[in-house]
Amino acid sequence: MSEGGANNASGRSILSATGISSVNLRRIAALAWPMLVGQLAVVGNGVIDTAMTSRFSATDLAALSIGIAIYVSIFVGLNGVLQAISPVVGQLFGAQQYKQIGAEVKQGVWLGLFLSCIGCLVLLFPQGLLSIAQAAPELNKKAEMYLQVLALALPATMGFRIYGALNNAVGRPKMVMAIQIAALMLKFPLNKLFIFGGFGIPAMGGPGCAVATTVISWLMLATAWLILRQVKFYRMFGLFGTGFVMPQRAVLASLLKLGIPMGLSYLIEVTAFAFMALFIARLGEIAVSGHQLTANLGTILYMMPLAIASATGTLVAQAIGAGQHHSAQRIGNAGIALAAMLAIPVGITIWFARHLILHAYTSNEIIIAAALPLFLFISCYQFFDAIQVTVAFVLRAYKIAVVPTIIYALALWGVGLGGGYVLGLDPWHISPAVFRGASGFWMANSCSIALVGLGLFLYLRTVQARFNAGADETGNTSPHALPQA
Repeated sequence: MSEGGANNASGRSILSATGISSVNLRRIAALAWPMLVGQLAVVGNGVIDTAMTSRFSATDLAALSIGIAIYVSIFVGLNGVLQAISPVVGQLFGAQQYKQIGAEVKQGVWLGLFLSCIGCLVLLFPQGLLSIAQAAPELNKKAEMYLQVLALALPATMGFRIYGALNNAVGRPKMVMAIQIAALMLKFPLNKLFIFGGFGIPAMGGPGCAVATTVISWLMLATAWLILRQVKFYRMFGLFGTGFVMPQRAVLASLLKLGIPMGLSYLIEVTAFAFMALFIARLGEIAVSGHQLTANLGTILYMMPLAIASATGTLVAQAIGAGQHHSAQRIGNAGIALAAMLAIPVGITIWFARHLILHAYTSNEIIIAAALPLFLFISCYQFFDAIQVTVAFVLRAYKIAVVPTIIYALALWGVGLGGGYVLGLDPWHISPAVFRGASGFWMANSCSIALVGLGLFLYLRTVQARFNAGADETGNTSPHALPQA
């Protein structure tokens, strides 16, 4: 046997020993890579915003950090509620109930409109949230303008999220990826125009990022609408030509029953970081700017396990819809293992490349010095972060979200944010010197993510056992062929 053949055989034996099928890994990877590219394109918008604003002024970068912390908390919470569409559609697709998918999406549009109204009101009047940061008046003014402009973008962004949830749930993420890449290509020239000014448009600084985002968001939604209208694949869902549909209380209640705890878990996860930024802002603009660079990188790193988690959740939901509960467990286990294995080299690479990464963001040595200590934490928690997000998506594929939300709240808010406040701001003068400031917040957050990963993983085991036992008792086998990714 050749050396290459021996290595392949060894790899297969390892997978076999762990009960992980290479077929499932390939199916997850086939769905995950376009999701990853698309998500990186979305995050690339934030990277461009951060990098370009940092070159405008440190004040605008600090204001951007505060504004992003608030906007992301609002958007992710609302988007999390809408994401209930994904496991519902995934199970319906596995069960081959295609017309019902169209009905669910239409109700999702009504839900998106309602959620957008709530979000826009908060963004238009953000003074209460901005007061948490206790920032200088100039920072508050710029952050307020940034948020008010983004209120115009929110309905379009939510609409595109429905399109993305539908495509991911039926295993067609490539068109979503293409639109997101095209949007990223528009971001730099539009940012340059609105941040620094030109063609008679005054320089806006940080708020100029929001103007660019608003223009791009509506272009993305228009493109998605045209694709749904014109591409033949979507006709089997009955999205168009089936008449006007009023909001249906039962369907919306079902979506909200799953979506509200999902949205809360998203909100808890994001606000654990967002409120870090608001509390760290009390330490000054240099401290919060260093945190912003580190948090932005953390968001980029999060995209790979998030893509694997989303792909795994899609395939698990389809398997459940097809009645293949044991297959759903095997797919879920494969996704968790894949995310965890890839997280280890990523964490190591980030630690050794930390100087190069920070200099790519900014040439300001003071901000770099503030960010460097935080890279120890961002390198170490990659493994646990990968596990927790993948397990969470698998649980959502089973339409289970309440218990995970409680775990998120206790760990991320209690241990992470509460512990960070005690360590970082040291109100009782008990924190070791090494953990005072931003490092204290990052230390507590890392510990909380490890707790979430462990708690969710143990809970998933009980869920899988319960579903498999029910399938064995009823003799339930696949009523339909499992859709391929």
